[in-house]
Amino acid sequence: MSSFDTLIHSARVVDGTGNPWFYADVALRNDQIAAIAPTGTIPHENVATVIDASGLVVCPGFIDILSHSILPLMADGRCLSKIMQGVTTEIMGEGWCPAPQGGKTNIDFTKRPPWVDLIGDWMEEIPRWRRFSDWLEALTTHGVTSNVGSFFGGGTVRMHVMGMEMGMPSDEEMAAMKRLVAEAMEDGAMGLSEALIYPPSAYTETAELIEICKVVSKYNGLYITHLRSEADEFLEGLEEAVTIGQQADLPIEIYHLKAAGKRNWPKLADAFARIERARAEGIDITADIYPYAAMGTGLSAVLPPSVAAGGNFFDNLRDPQKVAEIRKETLHPSGGWEAIADLVGPENVMPVGLQKPENQHFVGKRLTEIADALKMDWFDAVVHLFLSEDQRIATIYYSMNEENVKRKLRQPWVTIGTDAGGMDPEWARRLGPVHPRGYGSYARILGRYVRDEKVIPLEDAIRKMSGAVAARLGIKGRGLLSEGYQADVVLFNPATIADHSTFSDPHHLSTGVEHVWINGTRVLKNGQHTGATPGRVVAPNR
Repeated sequence: MSSFDTLIHSARVVDGTGNPWFYADVALRNDQIAAIAPTGTIPHENVATVIDASGLVVCPGFIDILSHSILPLMADGRCLSKIMQGVTTEIMGEGWCPAPQGGKTNIDFTKRPPWVDLIGDWMEEIPRWRRFSDWLEALTTHGVTSNVGSFFGGGTVRMHVMGMEMGMPSDEEMAAMKRLVAEAMEDGAMGLSEALIYPPSAYTETAELIEICKVVSKYNGLYITHLRSEADEFLEGLEEAVTIGQQADLPIEIYHLKAAGKRNWPKLADAFARIERARAEGIDITADIYPYAAMGTGLSAVLPPSVAAGGNFFDNLRDPQKVAEIRKETLHPSGGWEAIADLVGPENVMPVGLQKPENQHFVGKRLTEIADALKMDWFDAVVHLFLSEDQRIATIYYSMNEENVKRKLRQPWVTIGTDAGGMDPEWARRLGPVHPRGYGSYARILGRYVRDEKVIPLEDAIRKMSGAVAARLGIKGRGLLSEGYQADVVLFNPATIADHSTFSDPHHLSTGVEHVWINGTRVLKNGQHTGATPGRVVAPNR
């Protein structure tokens, strides 16, 4: 009988704490890390699988604090592009999640081509998800490679109770939202997430968020937020998050911290100072980032959030009178919303998620180029594309700068996420061009920013991807290479790890990660996915 299932010997161990690396052997038994001992001290006899890891780094599996794998995991449970980077846990739910269904929820998956084809087998099951936990449990029942967890999306809460209506909730509506949040927290939600530039979350007032977060606080949860502004009102958006954390008495996490638009790049230093001051005052605030100088979201972000009020986004764009009002606000923003096209200029807006055959020649072109081809101004070109496509149109916005990316990486309270789902190029090419972060974020940090440019040490990079994330989320028994912890383990070559996905040619997997184990099961062997699906639901230990 084998004493261990797997022995990884002669590896350079980076344990996820941030401590200096050391040489050791790592043994796995069943779903746990069974032993870590000096090289050569663990006998090889009676071990089922022995791996010579000379020249390689062994570390904890990476935890993606900002995953958008909700639909990708339904399309393909292997989560290939993430596994190829060493990601072993997907934490989803930025602003929304697909459960609970019911109430005034009206997410029409048939309006998300080609997702409706990719997740067709799930279409009858989704309406039955009446509790937050139903969809996560469904994923593991169907079989997923990665561990899965989620925040409870604030947009989901509001839509369930109020639909797409603007304005403050009534007392009855507020009570209903609080009940939903309490139920989700009891089901294992990490906390409440908001994406405050997107409807219906954009309709939420600060006072409403404080009241809902007080429920999250009772369960020792986290408030995680895409700030109301990452641009002209960036510092005000940060201050709102601090206020919510203080008044609701709960920790705060800032999603994908950034200062967007050249005129706002200097504000990042002020944001650092505000976060440091808050932490010195005992306010528990941290942030995460992805390592790219361009962001990705829907083309709808160039229009005011009021366009989507009442769930009438496309109807409003068909109404000439409404379009005239939208044009005025888009071209001459009055404030109170993130006018991204005004911020970066239409020449830095690149729609990539066009699906209709007649629009394929526009994919990857800047909005100004599309407008010239259509012989329209850029606003009319946007309306034309929406009415042609009848979907949100994934878009790249060139809004940040490289030096700020490096500054953010160096902050001790910053962790790493992708802001993307896990994909396989074989089917993901049907989506058209996408942001490269889903294919390359972790490999890019380990290859470019650690090895090549030496922006941060290897040990700190891995801490930001594993141990620090687990600690922030309250996930016990994961995130470190430590005896008795779950065997989420990555073995990679520090000399060759690299990302290959680019904005112009994104559908390429990263290389350099050789082996990955999740809950003790090898899911990547010699750089090839094994097809195993040992993923489990993870939740905070409160």
